[in-house]
Amino acid sequence: MTLPESTRALIANRPFVTLLAARTLAMLGMAFSPVALAFGILRLPGADAGTLSLVLVAQTAPMVVFMLVGGVIADRYPRAVVMLTGQAMSALGWGSIGLMMLLGYAPVWLLCLAAAVAGTAGAATYPALNGIIPDLVPQAHRQQANAWLGMGASTARLVGLVSGGAVVVLVGGGWAMVVAASTYLAAGLFTLALPRVKGSLADAAENPLRQLREGWREFRSRQWLWVAVLQWSVMNMMLQAAHGVFGPVVAEHELGGAGVWSMLLAAEAVGALVGVTIALTWKPQRPILTATLVILPSGVPALLLGASTPVPLIALAFFVLGIGFELFGVWWLTTMQAEVPPESISRVSSYDALGSLMLGPVGLALAGPATVAFGVHPALIGAGVISTLTALLALLSPDLRRLRARHPATVEVSGVVAAA
Repeated sequence: MTLPESTRALIANRPFVTLLAARTLAMLGMAFSPVALAFGILRLPGADAGTLSLVLVAQTAPMVVFMLVGGVIADRYPRAVVMLTGQAMSALGWGSIGLMMLLGYAPVWLLCLAAAVAGTAGAATYPALNGIIPDLVPQAHRQQANAWLGMGASTARLVGLVSGGAVVVLVGGGWAMVVAASTYLAAGLFTLALPRVKGSLADAAENPLRQLREGWREFRSRQWLWVAVLQWSVMNMMLQAAHGVFGPVVAEHELGGAGVWSMLLAAEAVGALVGVTIALTWKPQRPILTATLVILPSGVPALLLGASTPVPLIALAFFVLGIGFELFGVWWLTTMQAEVPPESISRVSSYDALGSLMLGPVGLALAGPATVAFGVHPALIGAGVISTLTALLALLSPDLRRLRARHPATVEVSGVVAAA
C-alpha cells in the first residue's frame, strides 16, 4: 500500500514527529485528569458538587486570566521552550493533587492552588502549540499535520479515559493523578528535542503591550474569527457545567459512577478518532461554515442526560459530539494558520482561547448553585438548549459563511517553513 505524498512528507519531518509524540503524551496526561479529579474529589469526606466546582474554577480561571500573557510570550520566545515550561507546570500541579489524595491530606485551598498551577500551564502551551505548527510544517501539509495531531490526541484521550477510569475504580483518583503527571514529564523529554525556531517570532525587544494591541487588531479585523469565538464562549460555559459537574453528579448517583462516565467520555474520544480520520482528506471550500454546521449537535448529550435516556443513546450522542469537535478543531487551526501572519499567530490564538474559555469558570462556578436551585436534570436540559442555540446564531455572520479555504504554495528553508 502506497502512502499519500503528504503522509510521507510528515513522516520524514522529524521535528513534526517529535511534536506529535510530545503532544500525544501530554494529551494522555490530560485525559487521565478529568475522571480522576472529579471522582477523587467527590469521594473526599464532606465534598460535594460545590467542592468540585470550586476546584475546577481554580483550574480554569488562571488559564483564562493569563492566556494573553501566554500568547505574547509564545510570539516573543522559542515556542518549544514555552511548551516545555507548561508541561513542567502541569506535572507539578496534577502530581501535587495526586499526592494529596494518596496522603489523605487534601484541604480545599491546597487543591485549588495545585489546580491553579496546572491551569496556568494551559495559558502557555495552547498559544505555543498553535504557533509552532507553522514553524515546522509546510502550509500545503498543515491540515494533515493538524489532523495527525488530533489523531494522536484522540487516541491518547481514549486510552487515558479507559485506563484512567479503571485506575480510579481499582486504586483511586490519587494514583490516576500521579500517572497523569508522569506523562507530562515524558512529554517534556520529547519537547526538549524540538528545534528552537526564532525566524517566525515577533521582535522580543518590542514593547509587550504594543504587541498585545497588534494581536488584538489582527483578531478583531476578522469577523469569522471573533464570531466563532463568541459562540464558543457561551457554548463552553454550558459544556463546562454540563460535562464538568452536572454529568459526573448524575453518573455518580444514578448511572453507576466513574466507570460509566469514563465510558461516555470514551465514546466521545472514539468519535474524535473518526472525526480526525475524516479531516485527513475532507477539505471543505468554506471551512468555518462547515465546521459550525458539524457542531450543531453539541448540546444533545446534555439534553439526553437531563432527560434520563438510556446510557447507550447518551454514548451515541457523545460519539457524534466527538466527530464534530475534532472536525471543527482541524479546520479551525488550519484556517487560522493560513489567514494569520506567523509572527502574530500565538497572540491571535491567545485571544481565541481567552474568548472561547473566559465564561468556562462562570459555568463551573454556577453549576453547584444551579444544581441546588433547579435540580441537576433541568440544569442539564437548559445547558443543552443554550449550546445548540449559540451555534445557530453564529451562522448569521456573513463573513463566517463566506470565508473560503486558501491553498498558497510554500517552501521549506532549513527546517523552517515560509510562504512562497
